[in-house]
Amino acid sequence: MHICHVSPHLPPDQAANALLPAQLGAWSAARGMTVSFVTQPPAQGGSAVDALPGPVHRTRNRSRSALARLLRIDTWRRARSITRALDTAADGADLIHLHSNGLIVEVAAHWARRRGVPFVLTLYGTEIWHYRPRRPVDPFARAYRAAAEVTFYSQGLLDKARELGLDRQGLTVVYPAVSERFQPADPNTRARWKAEAGIAEPLVVLNVKRLHELAGQQYLVDAFAHVASRRQDVRLVICGTGPLRETLETRAREAGVHDRITFTGLLPNTGIARYAAIADAFALPSLLEALPTVAVEALAAGTPVVSADHPGGLELHALFGADVTIVPRQDVQALTTALEAVLSPPRRTLPGTASIVRDRFGPEAVGAAYFQLYERVLGVRG
Repeated sequence: MHICHVSPHLPPDQAANALLPAQLGAWSAARGMTVSFVTQPPAQGGSAVDALPGPVHRTRNRSRSALARLLRIDTWRRARSITRALDTAADGADLIHLHSNGLIVEVAAHWARRRGVPFVLTLYGTEIWHYRPRRPVDPFARAYRAAAEVTFYSQGLLDKARELGLDRQGLTVVYPAVSERFQPADPNTRARWKAEAGIAEPLVVLNVKRLHELAGQQYLVDAFAHVASRRQDVRLVICGTGPLRETLETRAREAGVHDRITFTGLLPNTGIARYAAIADAFALPSLLEALPTVAVEALAAGTPVVSADHPGGLELHALFGADVTIVPRQDVQALTTALEAVLSPPRRTLPGTASIVRDRFGPEAVGAAYFQLYERVLGVRG
């Protein structure tokens, strides 16, 4: 079987729609399948390292010319670039797996329809939360309707799609896979990793997210300033890169806690896994999340989560109970109180959390769900 994955992102980008195609590609290759990829140039910094189990075809970058964009010349050029990449990468493919939305997915869906190749569409969040029908032609809705199967990153996301009038046959929820790198560590290992990371404080609050207004780190910095004013034994670590970094650093300096916050920048998953195990609390003050993989990674490493009341946080609370504390979005005082409660005293996750992670988010379980879906699609085709 030859599967071609088409996604706006692949590693080194760390978006959900970059990680899942890479994971599925590795699992497919381990089963003896042929895998190929079509994607855009990296968006979050770093070089394009194509250490993936198949050829990677990267498409044309968006033009910097405002005139080219205005006249839609840039769209035409990028569509041609995507088509050429598919002509090579998807030649002879049995199945195309489209991830997320945007021009690359819309062109790939059209390409697949014209050639009679079945395709699966996986949706991660923004495609549905921000969905507005386009008239008279809606390429996303056309791709959505034509897909053999549509999978969603969360039940809340599927429910929202139905609310928006996007109900159809073949809708499935498959939770994101959490890498086996994310494991609890014993106290001695956690202490050693803290020392190696240059962390002197006994307690660590962790956030992993692109530094962006929607990620809510501005509220986390303010809440941490309140926590740090009452205790000297805690450090905040923020992993990620993005346009909000300078603003966050300024905010931390003005609050007098800049020397108590570590901004790591973009890290590989191995580094994130260490910080997840080191942390005593994981904070996710985002304004909107479908299903925050980073929070599940923290839970897999034994670290309790404090989350804003976005749909993804509420769904995780329903799954994991007391290991996921929910606070209102943009409420600094509630976030402060919740962090202080989780840290006083600190604890690891409850015994049942590990089994939920394994059964619902483990690579074996997630891989099995997708391979069953692939076989179902190809069986219908036959």
